[in-house]
Amino acid sequence: MSYLFTSESVSEGHPDKVADQISDSLLDAFLAFDPEAKVACETLVTTGQVVLAGEVHTTTYIDVAKIARETINKIGYTKGAYQFEGDSCGVISLIHEQSQDINQGVDRGTKEEQGAGDQGMMFGYATKETQNYMPLALDLSHKILFELAALRRENSDITYLRPDAKSQVTVEYSDDNVPLRIDTIVLSTQHDEFDEDEAMLKKIADDVKNILIPRVKATLPEHIQQLFKGDITYHINPTGKFVIGGPHGDTGLTGRKIIVDTYGGKGAHGGGAFSGKDPSKVDRSAAYAARHIAKNMVAAGICDEVLVQISYAIGVVKPTSVNVNTYGTSKIGLTDGEISKKIEQIFDLRPSAIEKRLKLRNPIYLETAAYGHMGRDPRIVTKTFTSQYFDPITLEVELFTWEKLDFVEKLKEEFSL
Repeated sequence: MSYLFTSESVSEGHPDKVADQISDSLLDAFLAFDPEAKVACETLVTTGQVVLAGEVHTTTYIDVAKIARETINKIGYTKGAYQFEGDSCGVISLIHEQSQDINQGVDRGTKEEQGAGDQGMMFGYATKETQNYMPLALDLSHKILFELAALRRENSDITYLRPDAKSQVTVEYSDDNVPLRIDTIVLSTQHDEFDEDEAMLKKIADDVKNILIPRVKATLPEHIQQLFKGDITYHINPTGKFVIGGPHGDTGLTGRKIIVDTYGGKGAHGGGAFSGKDPSKVDRSAAYAARHIAKNMVAAGICDEVLVQISYAIGVVKPTSVNVNTYGTSKIGLTDGEISKKIEQIFDLRPSAIEKRLKLRNPIYLETAAYGHMGRDPRIVTKTFTSQYFDPITLEVELFTWEKLDFVEKLKEEFSL
């Protein structure tokens, strides 16, 4: 009998994502001027206010309030009617020096001896059901909001959109775990005032079905487009009016959307958030490394689906464990335990080795803070960082390096594929 699976996403204007983007904007600025900075920046956003807190160990100085305001404006909170606007909101900074008790366990005599920045377990997941090896329900949820934001910025086909939004997609699967059809799409989008609530709901529903969803489908491969068949249940702004939103409607905090950031409830999650953390925090870097391993394993044909777990002890260089679960989809004559041992030999999972292999000491993090950290397209971009205290810095950096399929051939060789 078929079954249903659901994942959600939130837009860049969702208050929690506003907080994530501010935290990662600060991290990028610190890393641009001091690549060895140790950063853990938390952000709270509410009506007319931004509170920055956390610990930083660095040789540089940045204008955190200016960066926060620029990030808010870039997201789209530029009007007083939103009750949260980049140029006028208050910004309070409570950032202080990182604890020396923590730092002594991370910094060692050489970079290679660098210990993990915290204990914990991190997971990476991949499946062959989409071209980017991500779960379909989450991938579609992200794409819906990405296109909605594009429509908002274009301000032509749909002119009433505001930055806050949430999406949710339910996919029907066969007993063999193959996607059969899209069952339900939920979308709540913030909007300008309308004269009539009933006319407003009809207008938004029509625009979503006739403008937004066709744009999303056009970005998908043919076999995924075919899943938009039959009667799809739509719940569009199901509570009705959604004018009050963003940080004015709901307080936002860094790190509250960890399932949106990863795999939409598929696989597993170790509990650690990403945004605002430099790569010495294995919450972030090892989660990226685990995704890199999982994606390359599925792409190499070792299995159709896989979950990779890595665990660490604070201040300790090597992982305390590496575990691979192929969910019975392995294509090779090895147990999951045997595969785990080989993966541990192939991939150097010391924190410093992960940083080097995935180029994580670069200012690459703002782009991760909305629409998911996984399943994105790796690419090279040029970024310029300005400061009233230092000369501008222009850097060419590679984004989403953990999504590269650069270990496929090595894995095929090691597993005799």
